[in-house]
Amino acid sequence: MAEKEAGKTGTAGSQPAAKAIVEALLFAAGDEGLSLAQIAAVLEIDEAEAKAVLAKLQEDCEREERGIQLIELGGVFLLATKKEHAPYLKRLVEAPGASPLSQAALETLAIIAYRQPITRAEIEEIRGVKSDKPLQTLMARALIKEVGRAEGTGRPILYGTTAEFLDYFGLKTLEELPPLPEWADDHEPEREADLFFEKLTEQWSDEP
Repeated sequence: MAEKEAGKTGTAGSQPAAKAIVEALLFAAGDEGLSLAQIAAVLEIDEAEAKAVLAKLQEDCEREERGIQLIELGGVFLLATKKEHAPYLKRLVEAPGASPLSQAALETLAIIAYRQPITRAEIEEIRGVKSDKPLQTLMARALIKEVGRAEGTGRPILYGTTAEFLDYFGLKTLEELPPLPEWADDHEPEREADLFFEKLTEQWSDEP
């Protein structure tokens, strides 16, 4: 009991410490983000205190020297890159020395391109595996973006492609994506993912 009380004092009793913890929690939560209630529960403080900590973190992130911002979407808080840094993210994608996209990232990108707007859960259902890392890679390279929230429990994030995606693959519009064949069986998500990937690599096999 004493240890628990000490933990509460070290968190709620020290806003700088709580602020750092919240930042770490939001980083770990990734694109799923955390609700005010979740943050308060982890810190073992009330929601009013948690809101004050979030306000201070948001204030810190708004400083020019910070590269991330704290945003709230549908009652969920998450960290995101700042819009004004988008040109530099684009340079990273187009840099000659930039590492090529992995098969997992290309596969995830293809699914988003053809099925947008789409949630992470829907992507994972098609791929049959977790897609956290590919999504993080694609977000970091500004090839995909959050385009809203789906209806239903938790209101999961919806993903779509960006203008940088079109530039990266030399497309003017999404209508220029290569057509996909009719599915032999709509209940074979792994096969769908393979076909998405195959069609993209057929057209863009020479892309970095």
